[in-house]
Amino acid sequence: MKISEIVELLDAEVLCGKENIENEVHSACGCDMMSDVLAFVKEQALLITGLCNPQVVRTAEMMDMRCIVFVRGKIPPKEVLTLAEEAGIVVLSSKERMYVACGKLYSKGLSGGFLQNG
Repeated sequence: MKISEIVELLDAEVLCGKENIENEVHSACGCDMMSDVLAFVKEQALLITGLCNPQVVRTAEMMDMRCIVFVRGKIPPKEVLTLAEEAGIVVLSSKERMYVACGKLYSKGLSGGFLQNG
């Protein structure tokens, strides 16, 4: 699924990385615990979270994720957006709750991926 489709589906605002919204993502992870994200197989993935701190971007970058969606209308601080921009990660904000955002994406065919060692 293209990130631009995610923007439309979640009625999301692009906070940074607009030049990369035609990139594809193949799976998604909805989580606020970054330790759980580390167990997620991540190639070309999307992270859906309500946690707004620099560790979110550092984790997404380490896991080679392409996009982060902050749910519940959250807007991360400027330092978080700067880190994401430097890493080439698209950052979106959606007013949807995490459960609803995950459900909408799953119903449109975005896979949940699988867990490492699981």
